[in-house]
Amino acid sequence: MKQKPSQMSRDTFTDVFGSVYEHSRWIAEQVFDSGLTSLFDESSTLFTAMSEVVDQAGQDVQLELLRNHPDLAGKLAVSGKLTTASAAEQAGAGLDQCTDAEFDEFTKLNNRYQQRFGFPFIVAVRGLDKENILEQFRHRVQNDWDTEFDCAVSQVHRIARLRIDQIIVPAEDY
Repeated sequence: MKQKPSQMSRDTFTDVFGSVYEHSRWIAEQVFDSGLTSLFDESSTLFTAMSEVVDQAGQDVQLELLRNHPDLAGKLAVSGKLTTASAAEQAGAGLDQCTDAEFDEFTKLNNRYQQRFGFPFIVAVRGLDKENILEQFRHRVQNDWDTEFDCAVSQVHRIARLRIDQIIVPAEDY
């Protein structure tokens, strides 16, 4: 990134950071509209601002945010319709190379989870492999709704933090 976030126009800022939260450009727009200072040039500060927008949005909006996420190793992945970031993250965890048995298990767990909670299973897959993900999936599908909702929102924040850290280079590199 050649330009500091605090020096970006609204359009540039939302183009760069609008996909940090899956299909939720409105979060970057609200952060920009709140007034960017040089403090937002640090990934931790920018992440805090963006996560606060989500946390203050209320449960209905958060639920919609969760529903914007794709299933893991699901139909969108198979049809090549994931966002660039999601495709890279899922491929990094090997989800694009599932065996038939693994794909069947993901499909069954995705369906069971979606029926139980009304939103897709969300986990920050970076650094995990298929077995780690399936293990978490098998465990979390047994949670109660409130516990899993909180866990899913937490995972969405973790994904956003990892994406922001990937976009923003340390200040000494500007």
